[in-house]
Amino acid sequence: MKNLRPIIIIAAALSLLLIPFIAMKFTNEVVWTAMDFIAMGALLLITAICIEIALRLFKVTWLKVAAVAGVIFGFVMVWGTLVHLGG
Repeated sequence: MKNLRPIIIIAAALSLLLIPFIAMKFTNEVVWTAMDFIAMGALLLITAICIEIALRLFKVTWLKVAAVAGVIFGFVMVWGTLVHLGG
């Protein structure tokens, strides 16, 4: 299971990029460039890798939960900053 988990986490992170890609096909309100996809893909991959490291590093459940929550909080903070700077 430990060998399959990184693949699932990374696939889930990259599949989130399908949301804006599909939205761009149906509406003109979502306009992403290739750089937007690259930046968000890198951010999602880094987050996925950090979650995997946190899950492998800690053995106690509450520490795993706290570490993953911290990684997700960091992701949201960086994402919010990028949204704010982007307009």
